[in-house]
Amino acid sequence: MGGGIYLIQDDDRLIEMSEQAYTSEEQLQELIEQYPHLLAGEQIDIAIPRQWLLVNREATASNEDDASGRWSLDRLFLDRNAIPTFVEVRRLNNSRIRQESIGQMLDYVANANVYWSIDTIVTQFEANCREQGRDPEQVFEEFLGSDANEERFWEHVKTHLQAGKIRLIFVADEIPIPMRRVVEFLNEQVDPAEVLALEVKQYTDTEEGLRLLTPRLIGQTAEARQKKTSATRERRRWDESSFFQEFEVRRGIEEAKVARQIYEWSISIPLLDVVWGKGDTYGGFTVRPSYAGSDVSLFSLGIWGGLEISSSSYGKIRPFDSKNKWAELRGKFGSIGLALPTNPGETRFPYLRLSTLQATDTREQVLQIFDWVMQEIEAG
Repeated sequence: MGGGIYLIQDDDRLIEMSEQAYTSEEQLQELIEQYPHLLAGEQIDIAIPRQWLLVNREATASNEDDASGRWSLDRLFLDRNAIPTFVEVRRLNNSRIRQESIGQMLDYVANANVYWSIDTIVTQFEANCREQGRDPEQVFEEFLGSDANEERFWEHVKTHLQAGKIRLIFVADEIPIPMRRVVEFLNEQVDPAEVLALEVKQYTDTEEGLRLLTPRLIGQTAEARQKKTSATRERRRWDESSFFQEFEVRRGIEEAKVARQIYEWSISIPLLDVVWGKGDTYGGFTVRPSYAGSDVSLFSLGIWGGLEISSSSYGKIRPFDSKNKWAELRGKFGSIGLALPTNPGETRFPYLRLSTLQATDTREQVLQIFDWVMQEIEAG
């Protein structure tokens, strides 16, 4: 244990508080859940301190490669920028546990988008709110404010998962030097993900019944900050030339051909506008009906290699705002693997990876469905 710290009371008494270990990992987990400010959001970003929305405790997700396997983590949070934040609480002084934690960390970085879907996250958030006897909409409003667009927030969560823009925080009462080196190295190397460690020491005074918690963030080296600054990344605005050049480098020639054909279909339809995004996270283009507002889209195609639709967008487009046409649309999208919710007002963001559309007949089936969509819109 380290040395004590001192508190000066109002009567000028000096009270020495001694460092004390937590009774268990569960005790520290409960403190993180009860007091999310312990995650040191002001240390992660001094200019815009992170604030936290708890999605779930003991969160789990299915492993698609092994139906019997499941991913599990202690706590899942979202910050106000919609960045998924995976929190693991471990005692890291044991070298075996430390090595297991590092392996788990890399697994999260590589597979978060595979094992964690937006539907899983929304479902777990709502279930956790109900367990606490709270209304999910009220919790969300308290977090982001009454004017916040909940649908757009979840859309950003999904986009971040797809782009690998996640945050991993390993929490312990003490972060050993070997673990600090690993965290700092990984945080400098992986991008856009963040890998951090958080040391939360506990100090107590038995006579006065006082308790003090001191969080200290590890991993935010100067080099890591420079690489991950959002201002640098978000300055990049995509266009046709830059997108397809970069897409081919990242995803390969065959997927780039698929993306190109979808793009060319989009610009061939008079009633559609193609809107280019900016930044690495939102890299790609969105296809929107030219008469509709910015909150309505036909689909988006991202630099991460997927085509995504927003169910709530279709719920706002005639004639799909009617029950019968929605059922027909749902059936057609279901035939290509895009699962729409039962009701038009529900929010879901199903997507197709372009790697599954390389077969000509599969790709043509998708475009034929969008042709039908446009015919229905024109007729409506």
